[in-house]
Amino acid sequence: MTQRSPKATVERNRTLALASALVRGAVAAGLGLGVLTVLVMVLWISSPYPDSGPGAALRAAAGVWLLAHGTGLVRPDTLSGVPAPVSLVPLLLVVGPIWLAHRAARDAAEPEEGRPRPSQAGAFCAVTAGYLLVVAGAAAGARGGSLRPDPDTLVFPVALVVAGAAAAGVWTAAGRPLGPLPSWSPLVLQEAIARTLFRDRAEAVCRSAAVGVAVLLGGGALLVAVALGRNAGAAQEAFLGLAGDWSGRFAVLLLAASLVPNAALWGASYGLGPGFSLGTGATATPLGLDGTSAAPHFPLLAAVPDQGPGSLLSWAALAVPVAAALAVAWFTARRAAPADAPRAQAWSRRETVLVTLLAALACGAATGLLMAVAGGPLGTGALREFGPVWWLAGPAALAWTAGIGVPAVLLLRLWRLRTPGWAWRRGVPEAVETPVTAPAPTPTKATANATASDEKAGAEAQAAIGRPRRWWASWPGRGRTAVAAQDRSAASAVPAPGTGPETASGALLGGAGRGVERGDDARFEPYDFLPTDPWHEKDRHDKDRHDKDRHDKDRQEKDRHDKDWHEKDFREARWASLKRGSGGLMADFPAGPGGPAGEADPADSADAAGFAAGRPAPEADRPGPTP
Repeated sequence: MTQRSPKATVERNRTLALASALVRGAVAAGLGLGVLTVLVMVLWISSPYPDSGPGAALRAAAGVWLLAHGTGLVRPDTLSGVPAPVSLVPLLLVVGPIWLAHRAARDAAEPEEGRPRPSQAGAFCAVTAGYLLVVAGAAAGARGGSLRPDPDTLVFPVALVVAGAAAAGVWTAAGRPLGPLPSWSPLVLQEAIARTLFRDRAEAVCRSAAVGVAVLLGGGALLVAVALGRNAGAAQEAFLGLAGDWSGRFAVLLLAASLVPNAALWGASYGLGPGFSLGTGATATPLGLDGTSAAPHFPLLAAVPDQGPGSLLSWAALAVPVAAALAVAWFTARRAAPADAPRAQAWSRRETVLVTLLAALACGAATGLLMAVAGGPLGTGALREFGPVWWLAGPAALAWTAGIGVPAVLLLRLWRLRTPGWAWRRGVPEAVETPVTAPAPTPTKATANATASDEKAGAEAQAAIGRPRRWWASWPGRGRTAVAAQDRSAASAVPAPGTGPETASGALLGGAGRGVERGDDARFEPYDFLPTDPWHEKDRHDKDRHDKDRHDKDRQEKDRHDKDWHEKDFREARWASLKRGSGGLMADFPAGPGGPAGEADPADSADAAGFAAGRPAPEADRPGPTP
């Protein structure tokens, strides 16, 4: 029992963690369903003449909640008696369920102090299962309502949407890693993912594609807003004609607000060229509205163009895909030729074109997917085709982005890599030599103020070196402060005269070559701050020569004194040692180089005599370890 207790505790903790993740998924689904149910019940209570009881309102709320997940609904009560499908998903309602499922999976997979945490796969499966249990219950409860869910759409796309949101939450809890691919994936793809260069290019592709899609959506929303402003009277008439009381008008307003993202995608498809369908026999494009429209009377549909050929304003909608293509090219060129990096780090033309084409492909794929969910059938007759045609809008986005983006990105790359003129890019030095400055003169009150201003300007110029130059820096009347600061910084970096032409030229290049790389020769005069007085040059050379001679003389005197001192100590020690070993036979006069009258050193003579007689040397002269 003692050996089995830790294993049982671990299994129990793991089971509790999985149960907690299951509950989190169910609670997330219940929150979304509860919020929508409360809103529907408030509208039902405030309605002066409700058509049904609270049970029907609850079933309608469950049907609308399932529609937000992509479930197809069926409306059985029709004038013809044939059930009509309702598959147009309000995209604004999709944000809530996806965010709740994502947050539940993220909280279940994040480690918490003092609490067990399931594995990533366990958290994903548990949260998805708990969420889908509530989906199944809501589908069972909405079977007898006015909007019945289609059983074939409960697996796809509802289960796919929930699983994708849960997987994104688990990935976020793990820190959004881009780890190695599984072993069953192709080896070429595994090797490519492992390279940092490939990941950088993939990040650039994703960012550029996301920017292109965002510009398309923004342009489409702008087109819808302009069209509604031109047809404000028709939109107001449709809004007031759908409901007479304030609760009904509030419901219509909420429905129109939830369909605003759909309208933006319709406008983007209109600007791309394929347009959108208003039934089986009508298509709205920049060329005009062809056929008879079967659109219902709704405020947002007042933005649909009138019958007949398109006008000049309709052709202006083609500026939306052009702007998207230019945005893709601009963001790709910023990564291909960064302004704050050396020229050697810029991408080649082949890499730049390849990344732009991949970004255009991703932009087209994302646009086609969004167009597929932005529309859907609203009936079995003329309204079975309603909204953008995704298989035309996606290739159109690809063609626009690639056709305009590739030439634009090449021109932008060429522009950012050019050096003359007032381009955005400026040269970044690989290494900067440290200039040797002359001794500072005696400061005075006037020179102190000038020095402080020069130091401040030099600091501003040095701080501006790491930043890219702005496009307005070289316009007349602008950017002169930064140019003057860079010139003063270059002037302070000039070495003193006499330090050599190599050092002077290096200082000039190091101080002025970083920020003064421009074609304005009138502003940059590197020889203005060189000394021009010949007497000043002669006095400085004489002073340097005098200092050098004095330094050499002091050094020689010090070396001579040290040599005499060490030789004197050494000879005195030898003489004392010989005197002790001689037994009082040595003369009592001090040892010195050459003796008192220039004779040979007695210590040297005694050493030679003892060595010739075979007598050992004194202890002081014996070789031994150095003390």
